[in-house]
Amino acid sequence: MQQPRLKYYPTILQAIHLLILYLFIQTIVDFPLALIDYYKGTDYLYHPVKKVVLGVGSTLFILIYGFRKSEVPFKKVFPLKFFNPLILIPLVPFFWGIQNLIEQVNIAIEKVIPAPAWFWELFTNIFESDFGWWGAFMKVAIVAPIVEESIFRGLIFQGFRRNYNNFVSVVMSALLFSLFHLNPWQMPATFVLGLLLGWLVIRTQSLILAIIAHSFNNLIVLLTVTYWQEINTHALFLMEKKESMLLSVAVAGLSLILIYFLSLWPKRIRQKNHSH
Repeated sequence: MQQPRLKYYPTILQAIHLLILYLFIQTIVDFPLALIDYYKGTDYLYHPVKKVVLGVGSTLFILIYGFRKSEVPFKKVFPLKFFNPLILIPLVPFFWGIQNLIEQVNIAIEKVIPAPAWFWELFTNIFESDFGWWGAFMKVAIVAPIVEESIFRGLIFQGFRRNYNNFVSVVMSALLFSLFHLNPWQMPATFVLGLLLGWLVIRTQSLILAIIAHSFNNLIVLLTVTYWQEINTHALFLMEKKESMLLSVAVAGLSLILIYFLSLWPKRIRQKNHSH
């Protein structure tokens, strides 16, 4: 007896195709500009107007294309339900604790696969902008979370949830999210972030919360990169490694427990309203 065919868009393979298409659209514009810049000494590739037009245009195309292929109502692809705003409070300590732990994973990866100089230059460029620190803030903490969450926890994740169970949906969307960033040294952080964001959307049915949480994470990274010299001398960063890891595990764990219980609040209100 044959298994019933998955009928909702996107499946895992369709999501991979969608992301390749997204990258291809940007490449067919960037590659010729890079060649022109190389041979003529121009700077078209990094021109702010080009970056905005290409970024907005390619994102809108992918979202509209994917939404029309999904053939479901807008609110099912981009769920925007109300969530308990108190959830935002434990998110900050969670990101602090988990980033300390992921840093140890990154150190281990670095020993096996040393990151080349071009990677660190590329990573630093992510947090730079033509418009100074506030430009970097807009790019990293506002634009990137809206774009990436609309695609990954909106279009892709909601399609996965109609085709697969929650576990597969969260893990596969997080894996695609981490692979989308196209470097092995960033994968642990983006994979864990993807797991958290998928779980948050399941708990609250709110894409808005995923966008805000993603923004918090990116802002913490931006502040860490910007003020590393000052942060590195703080007492928390001068602790023994074992104590620091234990504290990070405790903070991240307690934060997750708080998020879980705080996410129950709107559901209980809705259940009480239905029972009356």
